[in-house]
Amino acid sequence: MKKINIITGHYGSGKTTVSVNAALKASREAQKVSIVDLDIVNPYFRTSDFSDIFKENNIELYAPVYAGTNLDIPAVNFDMERIVSDSGCVIVDVGGDDSGAYALGQYASLFNSMREQTDMFYVINCYRYLTKTPAEAIELMYEIENASRMKHTGIINNSSLGAETSAEDIEKSCKFAEETARIANLPLIYTTYRKGVDISVSPGEELELFIKPIWEM
Repeated sequence: MKKINIITGHYGSGKTTVSVNAALKASREAQKVSIVDLDIVNPYFRTSDFSDIFKENNIELYAPVYAGTNLDIPAVNFDMERIVSDSGCVIVDVGGDDSGAYALGQYASLFNSMREQTDMFYVINCYRYLTKTPAEAIELMYEIENASRMKHTGIINNSSLGAETSAEDIEKSCKFAEETARIANLPLIYTTYRKGVDISVSPGEELELFIKPIWEM
């Protein structure tokens, strides 16, 4: 993983689950890890919900002051330059769609100046409404890029049906993921799968999900 890893995607694509697991993966590689909750859109499921897990794994969490409350104020103001300089690896969980990407845009100058150290991954899920085809997924990806003033560098296939996801469901999503990556002219970085699921075919490197969404725990 690079120093800065930005995770975007459609509402419900699983980008927060991917962000949490990516932070844990980096932590297990003995890196000093920080995770930034940049989701100003969804007050009900955000990276901050995993604060106990982060403490157990020595991962620094940066979250809006209203996270974990019933307030949802659409503003964040992190000293991102200091966060980046103090960490070996930074995971940034961005709010869904272009609405959430506007918060990312305020840090575009910093991240673009560190392009060689930064990846921005687009999480796709062919079982979610509005991203069931490669064309739909790509259209949303471009909207996120326009809002954030940044470009994606890779795609993560996180196609799933929640707790009911089978190995066959994941394998069926591979063609969708490969076609989306081809149209976007981006590499397919990971295909995610739940721990214990036997995957025989998956493009990209496999990213095993040890942590489930909180409603499946």
